[in-house]
Amino acid sequence: MKKIISLFIISFSIFGFCANAKNEATKKGKSPMIYIETAYGTIEAELYSEDAPKTVARITELANKNFYDGLTFHRVIPGFVAQGGDPSGNGTGGSGTKLKSEFNKRKHLEGTLAMARSSDPDSADSQFYICLGAQPHLDNQYTIFGQVVKGLDAVKKLKAGDKMTKVYVK
Repeated sequence: MKKIISLFIISFSIFGFCANAKNEATKKGKSPMIYIETAYGTIEAELYSEDAPKTVARITELANKNFYDGLTFHRVIPGFVAQGGDPSGNGTGGSGTKLKSEFNKRKHLEGTLAMARSSDPDSADSQFYICLGAQPHLDNQYTIFGQVVKGLDAVKKLKAGDKMTKVYVK
């Protein structure tokens, strides 16, 4: 009986250590991060590559090609969202590549990054939004792909027409 209890304690300790190591890796910034430079400061967000792998890959690809550099936040609704990523600047444009939705268990909280889309769930392209408050009515209807971890004060200062001066992923 003592051997079984000892084995149980050792197994539990190893499992706990592994789970804790994963949490520590996330805390240390092992997840990809997106940086959005604005006139108000840099917005830093953790990207959820496990929950939305194709979306994170596409956002990373666009950022690496400087697609977002100089684009505006064309739609800013206080308490709701700041939306950008449209080269036409009016909410009708994109990069030309549609993404299949990757709805996930993540919630729309203040600072959440998610993909904008039309009424077609698989119509997301390059436009994304950052929540300016909790938006539970959007949960499970839009692909959430990140969360602001630093620079939320910059997000809250955004106005329609403000530019993303530089966007990159590390």
